[in-house]
Amino acid sequence: MSAITIRNLSEETHRALKARAVSNQRSTEAEVRAILDSAVAPRAKLGTLLTDIGLSVGGVDLDFDRGAEDRDPVDLS
Repeated sequence: MSAITIRNLSEETHRALKARAVSNQRSTEAEVRAILDSAVAPRAKLGTLLTDIGLSVGGVDLDFDRGAEDRDPVDLS
């Protein structure tokens, strides 16, 4: 298990961390771990979130044909 030391932490920040830890019923050390874990955790992408929502309601059937419409290509020049 790795350990880090944080130097020059202001008293105000330390007090705020302690108060936040108390409100979350954790030690200050556990609160700092939770903050750091949350900050670096991978974020779910929008497509994944939408898929999860669709699956949670039993799936969704979309009734359309992607190739049915003729479209002009987009001019990006």
